[in-house]
Amino acid sequence: MSDHLMKTYARLPVTFEKGAGALLQDTNGKSYLDAVSGIAVCSLGHAHPAVAEAICAQSQQLIHTSNLYNVANQQALADKLAELSGMDRVFFSNSGAEANEAAIKIARKYGHSKGIDVPTIIVMENSFHGRTLATLTATGNKKVQEGFAPLVEGFIRVPFDNVDAVKAHSDNPNIVAILVEPIQGEGGVHVPQAGYLKALKDICETNDWLLMVDEIQTGVGRTGKWFAHQHDGITPDVMTLAKALGNGVPIGACLANGKAAEVFAPGNHGTTFGGNPLACAAGLAVIKAMEIHNHISKVAEKGDVLVEKFRTALQGQAGVVQIRGKGYMIGIQLDRPCGELVGKALEQGLLINVTRMDTIRLLPTFVMTQEQTEQLVTQLTQLVKEFLAA
Repeated sequence: MSDHLMKTYARLPVTFEKGAGALLQDTNGKSYLDAVSGIAVCSLGHAHPAVAEAICAQSQQLIHTSNLYNVANQQALADKLAELSGMDRVFFSNSGAEANEAAIKIARKYGHSKGIDVPTIIVMENSFHGRTLATLTATGNKKVQEGFAPLVEGFIRVPFDNVDAVKAHSDNPNIVAILVEPIQGEGGVHVPQAGYLKALKDICETNDWLLMVDEIQTGVGRTGKWFAHQHDGITPDVMTLAKALGNGVPIGACLANGKAAEVFAPGNHGTTFGGNPLACAAGLAVIKAMEIHNHISKVAEKGDVLVEKFRTALQGQAGVVQIRGKGYMIGIQLDRPCGELVGKALEQGLLINVTRMDTIRLLPTFVMTQEQTEQLVTQLTQLVKEFLAA
């Protein structure tokens, strides 16, 4: 391990050398079943042939020119995302945090256009929106914020999945938007009640606010729809994407619709690398592969089956609080901190993640085979049972 890397991560003692599908191989030749997918990034698995081919071909033709000029792949990817989402405009960035920064700037400029001096955004407890100063302020996690005061003004926090708590702020003249995750991922895979986003959309329309949906972890098929808000049959005013859009190539996107679509003018926002030919070639290849192999409906069907398999395998197990999820986004909450399970699983060739200290978060690749699915359920439930019995 290099002494020259900043100590921003408590890294696990493994270095991966190559991968294929749902499997990774370390520098010692040991194989691992990946149920994290690079934190919901490599949904199509590792070294996906079509994505690799697109990256290779584009790298031999043109990697970067900047946004001083038209970028054909960027225009094509924007058109495709607009088609899939029903939204009007797209701004490409390099990450999810940057996409959320763009959304926050849209909300603020929208508020100032209405004569509001301190445009304020409603955000949720237990949320996660990034680690830039504005997005970590929006994030509902004091640990993430610790040591970075003074934080950015202009945010009000309410409980997640509580419509009345949002309605209580309807008479606040400074509020311009709601920023919300359709499912809280870092917060422990919390799935709101059906209709929650629809209710928030109605509140926004009544009060002339923007509904801004953070789909960075849930988007591009993870929940069994292209975008998780589609389960509620709505179109938000702003949507942010990243993670799975590039299957490992850094790319983010902020989509805007209707009154939010024309807020930015030239000079209001920008990026040097965002939406370059290489990143957008990867994005186009991801979407094409998802469509060709019908991954969206497969994730919807197989995700329900996977959740039920875990519920059946852990039924009646003392110490298991709840198993919840949607599509291939699953949380197994225990009644105690369980971070040590990550290391125990690693030793057995299984990659999992623990969030909020007590919740095993699973974000499997969409290309996991039936045999690998059975391996995941059998191996993880045994680890959980042994851990809870200790």
